[in-house]
Amino acid sequence: MAEADPVLRLRGLVRRYGEGPRQVPVLDGAELDVLPGEAVAVMGASGSGKSTLLHLAAGMDRPDAGEVRIAGVDVHARPEPARTRERARRVGLVFQDYNLIESLTARENIELAVWLSRSTVDPARIDALAGELGIENLLERRPDQLSGGQQQRVAIARALIHEPSVLLADEPTGSLDRRAGDQVLDVLVEAARARGCALVLVTHSDEAAARCDRVLALRDGRLVPA
Repeated sequence: MAEADPVLRLRGLVRRYGEGPRQVPVLDGAELDVLPGEAVAVMGASGSGKSTLLHLAAGMDRPDAGEVRIAGVDVHARPEPARTRERARRVGLVFQDYNLIESLTARENIELAVWLSRSTVDPARIDALAGELGIENLLERRPDQLSGGQQQRVAIARALIHEPSVLLADEPTGSLDRRAGDQVLDVLVEAARARGCALVLVTHSDEAAARCDRVLALRDGRLVPA
């Protein structure tokens, strides 16, 4: 059987910061292929460019050189409005600090991702996903009524509700204790695999990385086996 095509493909990514002779290359030819349902951990020292890599992969920032393809589409070849729409439709994002809107309930935070992707809100789909993630009884609570682990599960639901091709997670357990972090990682990895979603997990944790199919390190601006 032929191997599936990568759903996320990064080629020759270069990103520099600063101006003129003071420019610093954070990424210098980074490359990565992630298959549907595959989980890849990216590790590296602070300041090595891990978050920059995710921002480029999501289309939130432009590379100085190189290419990002999601489901075969060159993300950065499109003008900004189209790139924003593509990101809302194809990419799910999970952050360390949850990024939930405090004035909205958990359900409304999840619904927000559906509105941004210009899809129709299906309450039954939200209920089913909430049940899968173990937050079915928390949907009418606001973030300040939830624990950190519960908030991150809501954030994962928000990232998955529009069925993205790619899920990008930036230190998703960095604000959680060990037990809550382990539970969130189990939910995140299994939910992505069940959907055939390409998962890229940026982490400092060896335990988190061990849950993934591959572990890479970002060194000198490039991705290498850890």
